[in-house]
Amino acid sequence: MSADDLGPAGAEARDPRSGYGRLAATVDRLRAQVREAQLAADGRALIELAKGVLVERLGCGPADAARQLALLAEQAGQTQLELAVEVVNQAARDRLTEVVEEVLSQATGEDAAAVASSTALRLRTAESGALAAGETQTVAESLLAHALVPLGAAAVAIWSAGTDSSLTLAGYAGLSPEEARRWRYVPPGLVTPARQALVERGPVWIEDLTASGLPSVGLHQLPGGGRVTAPTNAGGRILGVLEICWPHRVEPQPPQIRRQVEALAELCAHTLDRGPDPGLFEEPPSSVLETVNLAEGLLDPALVLRPHLDERGYLADFRVHHVNSHFVDLAGRPRGAISGATLLEAYPAAAGPGQLFEQVERVHATGEPFHAERMSLTTMVDQVPLTAVVGVGISRVGDCVLLVWRVQDEAARLANLLQHAQRLGRIGGFEENAATGEITWNSQLYALYGLAPDADPVPLSALAAHAHHDDAAAIGQFVTTVLGQHRPGSTSFRLQRPDGVIRHIRVIAEPVLDVVGTLVAIRGAYQDVSAQHWTEVALSATQDRLAHTEQQAAERNRLALRLQQAIMPPAEPSMDAFGLRIAVRYRPAEQEHLVGGDWYDAVVLPSKQVFLSVGDITGHGIKGATGMVVLRNALRGLAATGAGPGQLLTWLNLVAHHLTDHIFATAVCALYDPDSRTLRWARAGHLPPVLVRHGEAETLPMVHGIMLGALAEGSYEEGHVQLESGDTLLLYTDGLVERRDRPLDACIERLVVNAAAPAESLEQLLDDLLATSDADTDDDTCVVGVEVR
Repeated sequence: MSADDLGPAGAEARDPRSGYGRLAATVDRLRAQVREAQLAADGRALIELAKGVLVERLGCGPADAARQLALLAEQAGQTQLELAVEVVNQAARDRLTEVVEEVLSQATGEDAAAVASSTALRLRTAESGALAAGETQTVAESLLAHALVPLGAAAVAIWSAGTDSSLTLAGYAGLSPEEARRWRYVPPGLVTPARQALVERGPVWIEDLTASGLPSVGLHQLPGGGRVTAPTNAGGRILGVLEICWPHRVEPQPPQIRRQVEALAELCAHTLDRGPDPGLFEEPPSSVLETVNLAEGLLDPALVLRPHLDERGYLADFRVHHVNSHFVDLAGRPRGAISGATLLEAYPAAAGPGQLFEQVERVHATGEPFHAERMSLTTMVDQVPLTAVVGVGISRVGDCVLLVWRVQDEAARLANLLQHAQRLGRIGGFEENAATGEITWNSQLYALYGLAPDADPVPLSALAAHAHHDDAAAIGQFVTTVLGQHRPGSTSFRLQRPDGVIRHIRVIAEPVLDVVGTLVAIRGAYQDVSAQHWTEVALSATQDRLAHTEQQAAERNRLALRLQQAIMPPAEPSMDAFGLRIAVRYRPAEQEHLVGGDWYDAVVLPSKQVFLSVGDITGHGIKGATGMVVLRNALRGLAATGAGPGQLLTWLNLVAHHLTDHIFATAVCALYDPDSRTLRWARAGHLPPVLVRHGEAETLPMVHGIMLGALAEGSYEEGHVQLESGDTLLLYTDGLVERRDRPLDACIERLVVNAAAPAESLEQLLDDLLATSDADTDDDTCVVGVEVR
């Protein structure tokens, strides 16, 4: 708290004679005492070292040196620890002293000395803790607490380098014990930030570990954070690597910060020279090592699982302790993406009843082995479930569970078929390991590139060097999308092969990410589209010769429009027959080339029944118009036989399927009996009629009936409705209601609402329906209204 924190009382607080002023002074004094006590507790070893320097320089005893240190600190207005740092710096003249002097030389302003003093205090306090430590684990804890947390770091790992370039975790802080146990040993072949520092023999700064695609300790705990790794030297030998973890992206740091990191790395040398602490990690039981050796001796994919307990000590899952060298993930993920994960993290679908997890749990509990010749195992690929049939064997070995599976021959046969399909389609597949840089090509891809099977594959990042220079921009954007933005991408380019042949290639690739979004691999395919390209060139060359056909098409459209208008005039006069008033409205499509095949018909049959029909031919233009004429006239002729609506549509389906040139249509037809006022109707894939009664509207039941022409034979269900005086029946085509942005049911519901609106006459109702229609398909529109008097 300061005087400014007191709000309106701030002015009074600045007066030392006031009550607020005394309170603020007391707070400042107590804060100074607490800070001095904390620093003194952390730096007692450093103070003792400064006393030793004074004993040597002044030739006095320890007690006199202590009194002299206290007197000098009081005179300088510093704490004893701050003065001890200056004494040690002047006496040591070591790497830490150089770092402090560099910070002081580059600091500006009134706080320059304070900045240098603070840096020196942090580094010397961390040094005293490291030198007093007997093992590397204590060094890691001291570095994090005293030197790295003020820099914003959240964790630290100290690696011991083996003679074979392997790395062993010798100490850590800020990381969970489980995460450290997973990373206790890094084999020589795995590329990590620590490995890069070891190989390059210098510090490696990574702004965003997730974006780099490199695996490392703490990746799951601190995703998206920055890293810095610096080698630890002693007498010209690199003993290990210091790795510092930030919880956030790390921007480029100034030189003084980089020098501090290098100096801290050197502090780790004295304990690393003794080797890793054997008690840092609990050694796995001998049964675990035996199970790992057993898994490596198998030719089938195998996992070594260990029980994973929750905080209450109950079994929660099984941790994948080891993945053998023959393991092939069903989803195509690399081994590193499975190792260290739990069984349910790697295969969530295995948790169902009777599934893999239940069998593993039973074997672990009872020790009774489990074998199944066929078991479905489901994995997720791009959020799409992929199920494979595998043979499974599960056994318990000590505290471990050995899980072995073998993909059935059917999968191998499908893989063989896929290989042939790739060959026929001139498709080559590839996969790049983002961590190791290993690239895998199939044989077809070598053939596409014109390379020998033993040649080095071309990485995706070097694709532009093998393409025509005019395609460099497109390839650059493609590579940035896949490697930089971690999104699927594709592009086309001209491949320049070593034999001088130029092929037109299309490449598509997708990134493979782990659970925290780290790039694990890139997989994709190349396809030779040269034949398609030259076909497109040939088609393009014919466009000039086909230009004159546009006029012919326009003439055909005008002919179709005239034919349609001759058969279906936009407005026919209403007719009255047997107590019915029938009105029709027809609105053709606005664009001539979209002239369709909607039709309507209303006629009194020889049987004194009234026949009604509405239909819609698929397609537009002259074909749609002529098809409409065929089906409308056929249906009118068939209606004269006296058959019911269902039979009429059955016969009309035969006409559409057998006697026309691939015509498909929807239709609804009805027969009205004036004596009983009964309406029988049937539909062939058409929208249902709407009945308006007593100011309320509803659709008639959706009776069964397939589209005309779709099948050689079809049956059509009939519906019956008893009409009453004042009823209005509406038959219509989809051009009245259909919208692209709305479900069809919602479109029909809107028509029902509009149909219930009061109107002065039947003709006025039809005009209102056309006026209020919000259909946007620009299709023909036909509506027939029947009013019972």
